[in-house]
Amino acid sequence: MPLCFYNSLSRKKEIFKPIQNDKVGLYTCGPTVYDEAHIGNFRTFIFEDLLKRYLLFRGYNVFHVMNITDVDDKTINRSREEHKPLNVITKKYSDQFFKDLAWLKIIPANVYPRATEHIPGMIQMISQLLDKGYAYKNDDGSVYFNIGCDPDYGRLVRIKLSEQRVTERMDNDEYEKDEPQDFVLWKSKKKDDGDVYWDSPWGPGRPGWHIECSAMSIQYLGEHFDLHCGGVDNKFPHHENEIAQSLYLRGKPFVNFWLHSEYLLVEGRKMSKSMGNYYRITDLRDMGFSAENIRYQLLSGHYRTKIIFSSAKKYQADKVLHRLSDFKERVTQNELISNDALIFPNEFHQFCSALNDDLDTPRAFAVYFDWMKKVNKKMDRSEESPELLLETKNFIDVFENIFGLLPQMEIIPPEIISLAKLRKEARGKGDWAIADGLRNEIEKHGFVVEDTIKGYKIKKV
Repeated sequence: MPLCFYNSLSRKKEIFKPIQNDKVGLYTCGPTVYDEAHIGNFRTFIFEDLLKRYLLFRGYNVFHVMNITDVDDKTINRSREEHKPLNVITKKYSDQFFKDLAWLKIIPANVYPRATEHIPGMIQMISQLLDKGYAYKNDDGSVYFNIGCDPDYGRLVRIKLSEQRVTERMDNDEYEKDEPQDFVLWKSKKKDDGDVYWDSPWGPGRPGWHIECSAMSIQYLGEHFDLHCGGVDNKFPHHENEIAQSLYLRGKPFVNFWLHSEYLLVEGRKMSKSMGNYYRITDLRDMGFSAENIRYQLLSGHYRTKIIFSSAKKYQADKVLHRLSDFKERVTQNELISNDALIFPNEFHQFCSALNDDLDTPRAFAVYFDWMKKVNKKMDRSEESPELLLETKNFIDVFENIFGLLPQMEIIPPEIISLAKLRKEARGKGDWAIADGLRNEIEKHGFVVEDTIKGYKIKKV
């Protein structure tokens, strides 16, 4: 099956074909750094990490841009509330964001442009929209995009201006889709903004949120690129407005594929601080969650369906992760793996077919776990062959590269594996003194052998 994604713009699955052969331009909406990102945000970021990992597995050269919103209504309000300069607030939370990304094993983007470092490009875009007649300046120096110039406005969320109550204009960054309005491109300086402003041809002020992403995505990926991702909460007004202003700025298509992840329910409900189910990554770490547990819970459901993240699911998720880890240890510690040929079991093709179908992770997991059971049963009966073990190891490696669900394993030296195998043979013959001597020799090198029903495990002391 060819690689297909559900395109939010067309509302159907489409075969993915990059604009430039094997090169993929990917833009993902990053954090607004006025607070720590919460688990709902990271549902989207981990979905985007899966998307990127799978594209890399497919052989694409991915150039990934994730913006940092470090000036908007929320960041300015937080700066005012805490009586601290804007850059102090945004540095604090962006530093924490990058720590969270690394801990969750999210592959870094190629570029993390900050809005405050790209103001000139935003001013240039606004000037061009004014020159083309798609924007207008208000008496106070603010500039707005005229959505009436776009007969297809609402194309992403399926609203028709003729059927909506359209009010004059909107200064807020976020608002509801039942009242579409001319949106702000440049906000004139207000008293509450303090010293957060930049000079422009229309007077001092700052950019609106929507123009920030258009300017930065176009600067790094060009006027027409492959993929733009975010959560469903970004669809309106943010992505709707991005499409309108970018399309009319250049008069050509802006983005080919729009992918959106659904909302996350936490403990079965919408996340809320008052309900006690508002989790930041630091909270979850304090609660004993591993990065792998969080990734598994967030990836076990399809990205376009609502899923429940729950502390009650932690134990079950840990059991699954232990099975995955034990399986990898069992296979990789077997001496029968003797070469590095790139061969795979038949189930591998079913696994890839599931992911080719709009990243169907539940189906991919089902294929992998069923296959894992079959291999374990063969190994229980000592029916493993070098070919079986090699294709199994290769499948495990691909699974881990795509999902990032296994903790870093200790590398067991070949000589230790050989000693453990000799010990197993000695035990099988009843040569207990030799077996004990080999165990002692293994322990001298800093490893221990644990005997289990299914064989033995070698672990670092």
